[in-house]
Amino acid sequence: MRRRNVLIGMGAAITAGCSRIADSTPGAKALAAAEDWHRKAQRLFAARTALAPEYDRSAISPSFRGNGSLTVDSDAYRMALAQGFADWRLEVRGLVRHPLSLSMDNIRRLPQRTQVTRHDCVEGWSAIGEWTGPQLGTILEGAELLPEAKYIVFRCADRLRGAPYYESVDLIDAYHPQTIIAHRLNGEPLPERNGAPLRVRIERQLGYKHAKYLTTIEAVASLEDIGRGEGGYWEDRGYQWYAGV
Repeated sequence: MRRRNVLIGMGAAITAGCSRIADSTPGAKALAAAEDWHRKAQRLFAARTALAPEYDRSAISPSFRGNGSLTVDSDAYRMALAQGFADWRLEVRGLVRHPLSLSMDNIRRLPQRTQVTRHDCVEGWSAIGEWTGPQLGTILEGAELLPEAKYIVFRCADRLRGAPYYESVDLIDAYHPQTIIAHRLNGEPLPERNGAPLRVRIERQLGYKHAKYLTTIEAVASLEDIGRGEGGYWEDRGYQWYAGV
């Protein structure tokens, strides 16, 4: 736990200065080097499939705050919310042999994993919650990745400052047993402020990696042509792509 807190602090310190550092070429190189060091250090300290700590239900926080987008500002989302997301679809596409279009019922019928874990935000707060959903690996196995697939991109219904929110991970984290597509929080359907109806949980990474309001999972060979090419909404604005804790 001490190592986990140290790495969170280091990540937050690096992130806090990203917007200034990234403005210069030497600064950008330094930031890239720091990110590479952080990624290597994380995977040196723990096996690539090591589990994040899990807790007893008695440790669940009284309230699990929302952060970033608290809803999706569109008529389509408001209608979907009012209808209990009966027609919500999760598309699985890109470098796959079998593209999928999964309804919420499909997702609930898949084998489920429930885990009580701590959410660590780069802003410095944390909360413990119980998440339930199918493992991302199960969905990817159903879609069957092509050999050239290297990354998994999560596309979302929400927008921040006019830009669509997205995130990405490599295949190591995609197939990690604690990486799930969550549709329940603390035994109840996922609340609107926490990303209803679906969000990804990547338990060994900081909170901004846990994309909410999930609409699409896309397998790609490169991140260069997505967004600004850095692998995520916040990464395009200077945050680390690998945000391990």
